[in-house]
Amino acid sequence: MRACLVAVGSEMLTPFRVDTNSLFVTEQLNTVGIDVRMKAVVGDDVRELIAMLRGALEWADVIVLTGGLGPTEDDVTRDAVAGVLNLRMSEDDVVVSRIRERFARRGLTMPDINRRQGFVPQGATLLENPNGTAPGLWLEHGSTAIVLLPGPPREMKPMFEAVVRDRLAPRSGGAGLFRRVLKITGRTESDVDATTQPIYGRWVSQEVPISTTILAVLGQIELHLTARAPDRSAADIALEKAVQELQAALGDAVYSVNGLGLEAVVAELLKQQALTIATAESCSGGLLASRLTDVPGSSAYMQQGVICYSNASKTELVGVPAALIETYGAVSEPVAAAMATGIRMRAGTDVGVGITGIAGPGGGTPEKPVGTVAIAVSTLDDQRVRTFQFFGGRDLVKFQSSQGALNMLRLLLTRGR
Repeated sequence: MRACLVAVGSEMLTPFRVDTNSLFVTEQLNTVGIDVRMKAVVGDDVRELIAMLRGALEWADVIVLTGGLGPTEDDVTRDAVAGVLNLRMSEDDVVVSRIRERFARRGLTMPDINRRQGFVPQGATLLENPNGTAPGLWLEHGSTAIVLLPGPPREMKPMFEAVVRDRLAPRSGGAGLFRRVLKITGRTESDVDATTQPIYGRWVSQEVPISTTILAVLGQIELHLTARAPDRSAADIALEKAVQELQAALGDAVYSVNGLGLEAVVAELLKQQALTIATAESCSGGLLASRLTDVPGSSAYMQQGVICYSNASKTELVGVPAALIETYGAVSEPVAAAMATGIRMRAGTDVGVGITGIAGPGGGTPEKPVGTVAIAVSTLDDQRVRTFQFFGGRDLVKFQSSQGALNMLRLLLTRGR
C-alpha cells in the first residue's frame, strides 16, 4: 500500500516553521506495511490543495492531510477535500454542540466562527479529538482512504494512532515495514556503496525483501535497511542476517548497528571497561567534551575537559613544552600527542584526547590549509595520532574534529585499526 502525506499551512512554506507531523505519520504507517511515497507541503490555497489531491488520488492507497481544520477562512482542508470528491458539506449539530461545551467548560462563549469546524463532507466518519476543538475526518474514495487530521501534534498523534490501529492495520493483514540502521565512519559514500552494492542488490528479490538506502550524513555514512515482512519475527531474522553480511564486508568502519550515535557507542565502551577520560581541545572548542557529556551517566567516565586555545594555555594547562610548539607548530601531531598525554597525566585518567587544528576561515597556510586537524588518543600503554584534512566551514570542521576523535577512541578501545 502506498501513501501520500500532505501538510497544509502557508506558515510551513516560510523559514520559521517546519512540518514535523509527517515523521510521526510515516513511522505509524510503516508499522502496518504502508509505504510513504510522497510528502508535500501546500499553502492555504484551496485551488492548489485540490490540484495536489487530484494527483494523489490517481495512485495513493492512503492520503493523510494534517492541518487546515481550524475555524478561520484560511483553514481550507475540508473545503478542498469536499471539492475534489464533489461532496456536499453540511453542519453537524453534534460537533458544534461539543465545541460549544468545550468553550463553556473554560468559562467562554464559543465564537460563531468556530461553527466552521462542524462542517462535515457527506459520507465522512468523524474522528474524536479529546485534546482540541476540530474533529478529524475519515473518507473513502474508491479504494483510497483519506484521513484529515488537526495540525497540533498533541491533537494529531493520539487521533492517528487510533486510526492506524482500528482502520488501517486490518487492511495490511499484519504485515509491516521494519528497519535497521548501520552507521559507518572513516569511509566515503562511494566507497561504501561500491563495497556493499553487490551484497544488498540481491536482497530485493529474496523471500523477505530488503531495500537499502545510503545516506551521507555529516561525519558518517548511514545504511538504512527496510524489510517488508509478514511480522516482526520474520523481519528480525532477515535483517540480522543482512547486518552481519554488511559488517563482514565493512569491518570496523561500522560503529553502530542499532542506531546509536558515536558518542553513545564510545560512552558504553568506556563504562564497560571502567575507564575514565579527559580531553584537551583547541580548534574544537570543547565540542568533544560536550558530546561525551551529552550521554546520560557520563560522570562515570568523564573527569575533565580543558579548552587550551592559545599556545600559552597549551603549555600552562596541559604541559605541552613550548619548544615543541616552536619546532613543529601548534597544529601538529607531536603537539596533539603532548596534549593527550598531558591532560591524561594531569587529570589522572585512563585515557586522554588532544585536538589541535585550523577551523578557519582564516589561519591556514599552503602547508597547513584550513581544515587541517591533528588528533591524538593516549593511554598508559597505547597512543594513536593522526592528521586529518576536513572540508567545509568552521562549524563543519569543528564537528568533524569531534567525530574523528570519537572514532579514534572507539578503535583504540576495541583495538581496531
